[in-house]
Amino acid sequence: MIAILGTGKMGEALMSGLLRAGLGPSEVIATARRPERAEALRERYGVRVAGNAEAAEEADTLILAVKPQDMHTLLAEIAPHVPGGRLVISVAAGITTAFVEARLGEQVPVVRVMSNTPVLVDEAMSVISAGAHAGEEHLKRTEELLSPVGKVLRIPESQQDAATALSGSGPAYFFYLVEAMVDAGILLGMPRAAALDMVVQSIVGAATMLRDSGEHPVILREAVTSPGGTTISAIAELERHRVRAAFLDAIEAARDRSRQLASG
Repeated sequence: MIAILGTGKMGEALMSGLLRAGLGPSEVIATARRPERAEALRERYGVRVAGNAEAAEEADTLILAVKPQDMHTLLAEIAPHVPGGRLVISVAAGITTAFVEARLGEQVPVVRVMSNTPVLVDEAMSVISAGAHAGEEHLKRTEELLSPVGKVLRIPESQQDAATALSGSGPAYFFYLVEAMVDAGILLGMPRAAALDMVVQSIVGAATMLRDSGEHPVILREAVTSPGGTTISAIAELERHRVRAAFLDAIEAARDRSRQLASG
C-alpha cells in the first residue's frame, strides 16, 4: 500500500504515473487538504482518500508531496503514526532527509526525491538520495516506483538543491525557450501554429539525438554550424546577449531559492 500525502500537482502526477505503470487504485491512498479536491481525486482515479494520520498508519510506503513550507506541519501530524522501518519518500523541494528524520524519529528510512512534471508523460527525470537510515533496499524500492515514469538517477544529497534547479525546474526553461522561438517565428511572418509545430519537433528531435547518439552537445551543435552560415550568425547573437551567462545565473538563483525554502 502506498500513500501520497499532499496530492497536489506533483503528487497527482506521481500518482497517475504509478497507476499507468500498473499499480491498482486499491493499492493507493491519497490525501488532500480540501474535501472537494479529495472527491475529485476519488472520482478521477478510483483511489481511496483518507486523512494524513490514517494514511500514515496503513501504508507501508509514504510519499510526502506537500509544499516545502507545509512539511513541518505534516510531519508533526503523522509522526505518532509512522513506525520505525516504514519507507518515507520526500519529494518536497529543499527538504533534507535530516529534517524529516528529526521529526519522525524511530530511525525511519527516508529517501529524498526530486522529480519533474514530465512524469505526466512517463518521461520524468527523478534524482534520489538516501537518508541516514535508508539502505540499498529502500533505494531499490524507490527506483522501482519511479522508473516506470522516467529515468532515475542516484546522487549524493549535497547535490539535491542543484538537481532541483537543473532538472526539477528544467522543463520550465524549455517551455520558456519554445515561447521565445515561436514569437520569433511570428515576427518572421510564420503562422503561430506552424511555428509551434516546427519548434516543438526541433526540440524533440534534438533531445532524441542527444539521448540516443551519446555525442557531446558541442559536437552535435557544431555539425549544424557551417562556416559563415545562418546558424553561426544566430549563435553569435546569443553570445552577444550573454544567453549562456544568463542561464548560469538563472540556474544558480534557482539553487539558492531551493536552499532558502529548506531553511524556512
